[in-house]
Amino acid sequence: MDNSGESMDKRQITVLGLGNVLLADEGFGVKVVLKMDRYYRFPENVSLIDGNVLGLNLLGVVSEADHLIVVDAIKNKGEPGTLYRLAGDQIPQRIRAKNSLHQVDFLETLTLAQALGDVPETVIVGVEPKDIVSVREKLTPEIKARMNPCIDMVLAELDRLGVPYERTSGEQGATSDVPSHPFQDCED
Repeated sequence: MDNSGESMDKRQITVLGLGNVLLADEGFGVKVVLKMDRYYRFPENVSLIDGNVLGLNLLGVVSEADHLIVVDAIKNKGEPGTLYRLAGDQIPQRIRAKNSLHQVDFLETLTLAQALGDVPETVIVGVEPKDIVSVREKLTPEIKARMNPCIDMVLAELDRLGVPYERTSGEQGATSDVPSHPFQDCED
């Protein structure tokens, strides 16, 4: 391997799913990342993280990444199911809109990482939710249908970074008949 490829392999790339899986479409980001973990294999320098609603507890995850791809439900006053990609200056503006409690905590986490000099290149991809208040573990049908297109957006970001990946048979995240995570089915 040449030196340029070797240095690229040392970059830490984190795909972080945010959301509360108990509030319908609010759990979109977590479910997308879990589905990616189940159906794709990535190099060791790529981490898929279920960030749930951990907020400031994610500071270590954020500050260790060179590139951060966040997957989330994004309220942007659009039609439910609309996909978004936010980068650069768009991120603070959208998060400051305080669309959900975890986004406020995530902004604080990014701000603190920036103060520490550890803010990664960040891209947020996500979907306009239909329902983020109903207490239920399943996504609405319109939002569930946007999971694969959102995964394609994340994979496009990894392509942009030159990260290889491969599709698996679906056994990546499950090593036995007992799910390793209560949401292992990932809305399949």
